[in-house]
Amino acid sequence: MFVTYLLTKIREYLRYRETVRELSQLSDRELDDLGISRYQIQSVARAHASA
Repeated sequence: MFVTYLLTKIREYLRYRETVRELSQLSDRELDDLGISRYQIQSVARAHASA
């Protein structure tokens, strides 16, 4: 049970980091096309990771 929880949290963190990395590489124009401001990247990544 604990191991499953731990693995889930690790996967969420890795998904969060990947999303932050990918969104950070986009230009401001590309982010604007997606409806995301640069300051929203972390919250968007957090929401994606927990989904």
